[in-house]
Amino acid sequence: MNPVHDYDLIIVGGGMVGAGLAIALSGQGLRLALIDAHAPGDPGQAGYDDRAIALAYGSRRIFEGMGLWPAMAPGAEPICDIHVSDRRHFGFTRLSAAEEQVPALGYVATARRIGQALLARLRACADVDWIAPAQVVAVASDDIAAHVTIEDQSGSRVLNAALLVAADGGRSFVREQLGLPMRQWQYGQSAVIANVTPGQPHHNVAYERFTDSGPLAMLPMSEGRCALVWTVRDEQLEGVMALDDTGFVAAVQERFGYRLGRFRRVGKRASYPLQLLRVQESVRQRIAIIGNAAHTLHPIAGQGFNLGLRDVAALAEEVTQARQAQQDIGADSVLAAYEDWRLAEQRNVALATDGLARLFSNPLPPLRLGRNLGLLAMDLLPPARHALARAAMGLAGRLPRLGRGLGPT
Repeated sequence: MNPVHDYDLIIVGGGMVGAGLAIALSGQGLRLALIDAHAPGDPGQAGYDDRAIALAYGSRRIFEGMGLWPAMAPGAEPICDIHVSDRRHFGFTRLSAAEEQVPALGYVATARRIGQALLARLRACADVDWIAPAQVVAVASDDIAAHVTIEDQSGSRVLNAALLVAADGGRSFVREQLGLPMRQWQYGQSAVIANVTPGQPHHNVAYERFTDSGPLAMLPMSEGRCALVWTVRDEQLEGVMALDDTGFVAAVQERFGYRLGRFRRVGKRASYPLQLLRVQESVRQRIAIIGNAAHTLHPIAGQGFNLGLRDVAALAEEVTQARQAQQDIGADSVLAAYEDWRLAEQRNVALATDGLARLFSNPLPPLRLGRNLGLLAMDLLPPARHALARAAMGLAGRLPRLGRGLGPT
């Protein structure tokens, strides 16, 4: 006989990944809890700001499977083409949605717009208890249950569940409490982000320009704007952020060039340090780690949130199948199946983004020549270009039902 728990599944972290998992599992006959340090819609809630998020085409499919894409689509600008180049060198590669026979390679939307769609759906999920604001102060697990100690306005209490999922971001409290082994290092770089208005239409082309300080991405947005993600070395950051708008636009122009004409305006700027973090174990007894809590990547290929969303789709499928088979959703076999499914892609994407960041920041002439020849070869070889596009769209490897645009059951 199964023990009685407060919940079947508890999710720690109400950001976009945690909220996505709650929605994906809603309606499956599970008692769900979502614990977050911020109240729903609180401006301080992680991931619900005005940052531009690059959504892979595969992420659109996942949101379609959740029934969320119609609410997101009006604010999501399609990426129809991607142009990759090495600044002041001959190498380049182009990817095309038309060539891949998809409506778009991806989309660009603000985290706020994505979050609004998630919050609206969550409020309609009667089987999800949103416990917020609340602070998780301890976690533990045994053969019977995972145990979460929280503090909220009613005081301190312990909640029990068959399965605990940590989706509490790059500074995950749950991950730290478990002492999970991980690989982590700082790049000595920071990403400067802002919205800019170019002088010419972007025609739904995304640009990735590799420079000596790191990549500079220009992503198409609504209202003719572009989302800038500019990687600078840490010693350059203070000077870049201190520039007035005119000086900042001139610096971006010098780095990017004039493919979009002269940049006319720049919005509010922000920056964050870049690191690679990847847990070497994403499951423990009755506990799973997903999203940025499991892997924080260099933004060079825009894969961070998309990789976390694929975690959601895979875990939701394993839990749903266990539930339908009347199995223990927190059993070692269920978590092992999830980890086996996700481990290879998590590792491969982390290694690929790290390798690209290092390769294209290296000024040595032989490496520079080799990477430019590689870019040209990619552009000239359709099979290689197709493989790159499939990976960028999140369509490579084994796809869960949600990743095929289907519902969780």
